[in-house]
Amino acid sequence: MNIVITGSLGHIGKPLTEDLVQKGHSVTVISSKPEKQKDIETLGATSAIGSLEDVDFLTATFAGADAVFLMVPPSFAEVDQVTYYRRLSNNYVQAISQTGVKRVVLLSSYGAHLHKDSGFILGAHHAENILNQLSNVAITLLRAGYFYYNLFGFVDMIKGAGFMGANYGGDDHMALVSPLDIAVVAAEELVKPIGQTIRYVASDEHTASEVAQILGAAIGKPDLQWLVLSSEQMKEGMEKRGLPPHVIANFVELGASLHSGALLEDYEKYRPVLGNVKLEDFAKEFAATYQKE
Repeated sequence: MNIVITGSLGHIGKPLTEDLVQKGHSVTVISSKPEKQKDIETLGATSAIGSLEDVDFLTATFAGADAVFLMVPPSFAEVDQVTYYRRLSNNYVQAISQTGVKRVVLLSSYGAHLHKDSGFILGAHHAENILNQLSNVAITLLRAGYFYYNLFGFVDMIKGAGFMGANYGGDDHMALVSPLDIAVVAAEELVKPIGQTIRYVASDEHTASEVAQILGAAIGKPDLQWLVLSSEQMKEGMEKRGLPPHVIANFVELGASLHSGALLEDYEKYRPVLGNVKLEDFAKEFAATYQKE
């Protein structure tokens, strides 16, 4: 199959490219960075250097593709996240409609079923709705859980305050995911000629307190706790770090939705088969980063 991957050689893109190439597929990887061309071609894939904002570039790249893996790369610089997600999603729809691509896998997020009060994830909700308007296209919406690597954001807090803290934590349930497991599922879905589906992706499930316990054991802090702060406390802490107001607002809203349980409502109904990369595996990587910084 001829498969196009967006997202360059990121946490998901690289292992996904490696998997598909190894299985004999012809893979094209889109990247906005010319310096990535060599790395892409080293993996046995074709590079397409250009911008996701350029519909003509996307259309030319999608031409002849049997399937495409779509994602909206995170961009904290975008003040209006919904507008950003909608813009890129509409670009994808135009390119797919003009080229006749029949198989689409979109990286979405748990919580994308919510139409409000979900922070950054609200963009994924709109992306899903826009892609679902395509007719005669088999679409899989991959709703991924809480990325393990987001936990790196707590390193400074652990070192400075001695605990993990946000406006979610404690006994709050978390569906955690490794990009490696997302890549495995994406590779499976891209070659399936099926209709519109939603598939949740997670690697492990724990309460926030259990996450703190496992990470704490890995870094020599077995009594590490994940405390639940108020949204105002979380906001003040992020302001002290100098984060832009729109980024703070999205993180606080997202955290509140996780704490209330709303973010996982739909996930709980369709709990997936968990992937292979467990929290204990990630804890080793977390410990290595913790010791470096």
